[in-house]
Amino acid sequence: MEGTPKRPSNQELLLNEILQEALALPLSGEVANYIPALASVNPNQCGIAVANLDGQVHVAGDADVPFSIQSVSKVFGLALAMLRMGDDLWQRVHMEPSGQAFNSIVQLEWEHGIPRNPFINAGAIVVADTLVSHYSASKNALMSFVRGLADRPEIAVNQDVFLSEKQHGSRNAALAYLMKSFGNIEADVEDALDHYFYQCSIEMSCRDVARSLSFLANRGVQPHSGDTIVSRRDAHRINAIMQTSGMYDQSGEFAFEVGLPAKSGVGGGIVAIVPNYGVICAWSPRLNQYGNSCMGMYMITRLAEKLGLSVY
Repeated sequence: MEGTPKRPSNQELLLNEILQEALALPLSGEVANYIPALASVNPNQCGIAVANLDGQVHVAGDADVPFSIQSVSKVFGLALAMLRMGDDLWQRVHMEPSGQAFNSIVQLEWEHGIPRNPFINAGAIVVADTLVSHYSASKNALMSFVRGLADRPEIAVNQDVFLSEKQHGSRNAALAYLMKSFGNIEADVEDALDHYFYQCSIEMSCRDVARSLSFLANRGVQPHSGDTIVSRRDAHRINAIMQTSGMYDQSGEFAFEVGLPAKSGVGGGIVAIVPNYGVICAWSPRLNQYGNSCMGMYMITRLAEKLGLSVY
């Protein structure tokens, strides 16, 4: 990182200024509607949180409102799978940008059932399969991991979203069965999918997400507990995949404009890692054409600009 990021004297004042700028923008984007339980979310909510490495969390707007983290959950799943599988994981899922839609079947067929990276749906289903295969109760293991990272035992799954995911998950099922045909799903397909849908249905607030992923800004060590969550090498690897593949087909543009490892979800959340500084999480449900939060993108971009947060 060039130089040291600025630490404003009043972070919450700055966050509120950026939040008000975002709220003043012309309305754009639509709430995700292919999962009916997400379509009913109030589209006008907007929040942002910054968790610094000193343990302080600064917030503005709806930063304490729980939302469906959706694909942001893929970061937690990946970290847990890397802990359990080590380098063997990379025989089953690669670490390259896909250049295709996040739920592409065609690319998976070409590449013999090996997903390009763990943040497209096929890759995350492989990660879910490794967890189902290596834990007797994989969903409990994941929830315990997430709750511990956030230091919030009350974090839970939204059951309505979970059921909605399962009822409208035909394309994900197609991906899973195709990978099974290539021998890249070891558990029962329905069990792997059940874990994947459950993981996507976790509800957290901006404050929770920013705090929970602080270890990725601190070389694998969780600042508020001092616990080593992943090795320094694995923290580097997770951040690298977030940088290249975390923002769907807008990952290159986000790297170009903002310059931070990040992961988004169609629930409207975006988390961005600032090494040696902290973690930003922004949330607003209206999504752009790539599936990324319109106001979330704006707020993180503005904060990065104002504080010089790019890793480049």
